Amino acid sequence: MERKRSLSIAGHRTSVSLEDEFWDALKEIAAVEGRSLAALIAEIDTARGDINLSAALRLRALAHYRGRTSRKAAGGVNTATKT
Repeated sequence: MERKRSLSIAGHRTSVSLEDEFWDALKEIAAVEGRSLAALIAEIDTARGDINLSAALRLRALAHYRGRTSRKAAGGVNTATKT
């Protein structure tokens, strides 16, 4: 289910719609990195360039989990699929 949340980023209010699974993933990433969800989202917003914020947040979650999969593969357990 997609959920819209209101956020304040760099002093500006905005709304972001993401599926619950992406919100959960971003919360997990923030916890692993030892920072708040707001701080993580602010960093992503600053670095996103021309793509919309929702897409940037999804891509950050994807990159995090791909990196985790790559680290497992480097340890001898290959769970990634090459295309």
